[in-house]
Amino acid sequence: MLSRGERIVWAVVAAATLAGTGAAWFTREAWLPEAGPWLQQLWRKSTRPGPETLPPGKRPAQSGNAAKGDAAPPPPPPRKCVAADGRVTYTNEPCPKGAREQAVDGAVSVLPQ
Repeated sequence: MLSRGERIVWAVVAAATLAGTGAAWFTREAWLPEAGPWLQQLWRKSTRPGPETLPPGKRPAQSGNAAKGDAAPPPPPPRKCVAADGRVTYTNEPCPKGAREQAVDGAVSVLPQ
């Protein structure tokens, strides 16, 4: 049996939890758009964990050269070439003559093979 003080503490904790839950429910329009993607990612990762969450002895074996440590070298970084007339070209080779190279801002998702 809990003492009177313990019952009071647990009642205060329960009331605070209930009040916090109610406040979160009524203000969800303000914080849910920002927290929604994070919550979806957390839910996905907790319900469908990948092989990186397994202990080292239980992970699936890598196939091919990656298992031996002979991984292919990374591709060259993308380059942004600006021609004299203002035309912009993205490539993974050196810029042609007459074009100046600039830093690639943002992410490049597709490069020619």
